[in-house]
Amino acid sequence: MKDIKKVILAYSGGLDTSIIIPWLKENYGCEVIAVAGDVGQGEELEPLNEKAIKTGASKLYIEDLKKELVEDVIFECLKANALYENKYLLGTAFARPIIAKRLVEIAKKEGADAIVHGCTGKGNDQVRFELAIKAFAPDMKIIAPWRIWDIKSRDEEIDYAEKRNIDIPLTRETNYSKDKNLWHLSHEGLDLENPANEPNYDKILEMSVTPEKAPDKSTYINIYFEQGIPKKLDGVEYNSVEMVKKLNEIGGANGIGIIDLVENRLVGMKSRGVYETPGGTILYYAHREIESVCLDKETSHYKDLLGQKLGEILYYGQWYTPLREAICSFVNKTQENVTGEVKLKLYKGNIITAGISSPYSLYDEEIATFDKDEVYNQKDSEGFINLYSLPITVMAKKYNKK
Repeated sequence: MKDIKKVILAYSGGLDTSIIIPWLKENYGCEVIAVAGDVGQGEELEPLNEKAIKTGASKLYIEDLKKELVEDVIFECLKANALYENKYLLGTAFARPIIAKRLVEIAKKEGADAIVHGCTGKGNDQVRFELAIKAFAPDMKIIAPWRIWDIKSRDEEIDYAEKRNIDIPLTRETNYSKDKNLWHLSHEGLDLENPANEPNYDKILEMSVTPEKAPDKSTYINIYFEQGIPKKLDGVEYNSVEMVKKLNEIGGANGIGIIDLVENRLVGMKSRGVYETPGGTILYYAHREIESVCLDKETSHYKDLLGQKLGEILYYGQWYTPLREAICSFVNKTQENVTGEVKLKLYKGNIITAGISSPYSLYDEEIATFDKDEVYNQKDSEGFINLYSLPITVMAKKYNKK
């Protein structure tokens, strides 16, 4: 402990990091520099400077990482249609590598002896933070209080805070664990820990309304993609961050993107949470639709396999690895002609395709038509089927003799 003179703390102002600052000073006697990554938390960031200094930090960095988050991570996964376990849109996982990378940059700038995070020993985030830190500072010491202190529960954390008059952003009765960024908002804990309990959506939702409370009238939107990246909404060009924000507003108002999910954490246990991802749900749906007319069958099917793998790589904290870079290189090649517009109808939690157009569309109406055509000779299919079925035919003749 004596060699720890200055540390960088990944700071959110939540329960964990609120008590970690005084805990570090009590147990290490070190200087604590707090770093908050602005990944779209909004008003949550406003009181952090005063709070961090009041609880013992020597200074606070608030780093605007929103553009980097969207363009360097989220859109790379969007182009791959990357999900985790076919359902989770990776909201929490997206932000971690970007934040950890900036922690290392500031630690080097400040000459810190260690980086500290408030992740529990049960969660995924400890792995995501530490693998990213090791990618950029392999010899940096890492302190994870949850793995070494005597505190065993969130109630004990609250006790610790109350004894030291530390202001915390929750009570014992509203002690949901939340993670918010530009892409999503997650809710875990309390009654949600039992998968048999239906979530009280009216109580917990913040980005969205329930489908029942969404308008009785459909909302139509048009999203224009250029090489797999959303560029325009209803004919208006938006930058990456504003595109996500605008779609969050539209999707949230229509009850889009509310997911109740039981997932397999990296450490092996199952966890249950409610996720709000309104804009992201729209973008993933729309991107798949534009790809449906722009990609050939073999590329599309193989890309699905790599998209699933990319989702796992991000979820498991392996973003800064050669495999991730190689997969993204492949995906970016597939997106060269993924350009065009998707028209969607949003209605009470549903997304319905209302039209797809692209100058690179591989859909040929003359070939696909059920009417008479002059470009497809249906007699050709007989020879194709004979060749395609040859292995089956040979096996049937061989084994049916017995």
